[in-house]
Amino acid sequence: MPPYKKRLKSQELRTLSSLNARMELSAKDKQHLVYLEKGYRGEVIFDQLTSKLQNDLYILNDLCLEHNKSFFQIDTLIISPQTIYPYEVKNFEGDYKYELGNFYPKLSKDEIKNPLDQLKRSKSLLRPILKNLGFQLLIEGSLTFVNPNFTLYQAPLNEPIIHPTQLNSLMKKLNEIPSKLSNRHKMLADQLISMHQTDSPYTRFPPYTYNGLKKGFICAVCHSLISLLEDKQKIVCETCGHEETVDSAVLRSVEELVLLFPEMKITTNRVYEWCNVIESKKQISRILKQNYTLIGFGQWAYYE
Repeated sequence: MPPYKKRLKSQELRTLSSLNARMELSAKDKQHLVYLEKGYRGEVIFDQLTSKLQNDLYILNDLCLEHNKSFFQIDTLIISPQTIYPYEVKNFEGDYKYELGNFYPKLSKDEIKNPLDQLKRSKSLLRPILKNLGFQLLIEGSLTFVNPNFTLYQAPLNEPIIHPTQLNSLMKKLNEIPSKLSNRHKMLADQLISMHQTDSPYTRFPPYTYNGLKKGFICAVCHSLISLLEDKQKIVCETCGHEETVDSAVLRSVEELVLLFPEMKITTNRVYEWCNVIESKKQISRILKQNYTLIGFGQWAYYE
């Protein structure tokens, strides 16, 4: 079943990915980008499993909610008639151990942030939100590990942990829930989506300026910077060989420009400079006119 709320790459992931292609990130920022990319891939793996569910459920992906000025993230939330299932999805890889309430890589004493604590916090903050919305539903969340190359030694049996080998059983269990949702369940799903916070207050970006960033197209597949144009109608990534029409690449580049510089006016000259490798401003102007609304006249004209 398709999700009621689709998953999108976070603003933080999209921004850092763009900056990584256009400037030199610090080692810490690069490490954080790798962490975000791996986490997103894990969430997509879980999405592929839940998309195969056949019964009547509302699946809300990637919710960021706030209660009493406390923000919390739910990777996947499933609404059934009697129960809500929040899932904390982790794409950990390798051998880990659980010891005295903490998670450690098996061969290290370096404690990592306990994902069970994240799940418990999400459940505790979700509960009053549901109550305020007039819903008395059970909350049965789980910490879900999706990477087949993950092993957790000394895993506690009394904690809500789903191991990679248990994912199929979990989907079978969800698929067997007697499920007939009402308009009230739809109302709940819509209310939670309306409460979704698109910008997390905890997001931090490295400092950057327009003039300090490299110009050109970024490959949609491998995120390399493209500095050569194959012909007037398509671009070809020199790194991975991915082909894309110029129109599509320009529109992606405009979205990236808006992401990085939301206050900047979108003009033909600005997009021409940002894309860098297109020879004709008329081609840029045509693409913008076909996809955006022109505001103003002459040198003060811009697109929205």
